[in-house]
Amino acid sequence: MRSPYAALAAAALALPFAAPAAAREAADVIMPVDPKARAFQEEVGFADAVIAGDTIYLSGVVAAPRAGETGLEPAFERVFVRIADVLARAGVGWDDVVDMTTFHTDLPAQIDAFVAVKNRHVKGPPPAWTAIGIARLYEPTAIVEVKVIARKPKG
Repeated sequence: MRSPYAALAAAALALPFAAPAAAREAADVIMPVDPKARAFQEEVGFADAVIAGDTIYLSGVVAAPRAGETGLEPAFERVFVRIADVLARAGVGWDDVVDMTTFHTDLPAQIDAFVAVKNRHVKGPPPAWTAIGIARLYEPTAIVEVKVIARKPKG
């Protein structure tokens, strides 16, 4: 008697070798408008966002304080404005964000300022949110990275 799991196991083994059902189309990849930012992302190999069906996956956006700034809020404000711009180019907004993941180099010292800025941009029912403390980010001056997933509204 053949195990009921044998067919499932065979199908799972075949998955890595199967052709993808749908490849990313250029129209579904959102790249930066700024030529310098676009050149960097093309060199490293990532997009501002990718649209897959009704779901929009944004790459992380980093916050880095600028010389002369006091406090963290200006850096966080730039992140939320940048994310809003990418969301708008994908045809959605902050109300459509369903998941947010944030990576903090000093979570206890950053969270209050971060929440203050987040609450100015994210209204209504909140998205799911996971805040993670980390040692460092790819960008040496970055202190926080914010990644979001949004869904296009039905209808």
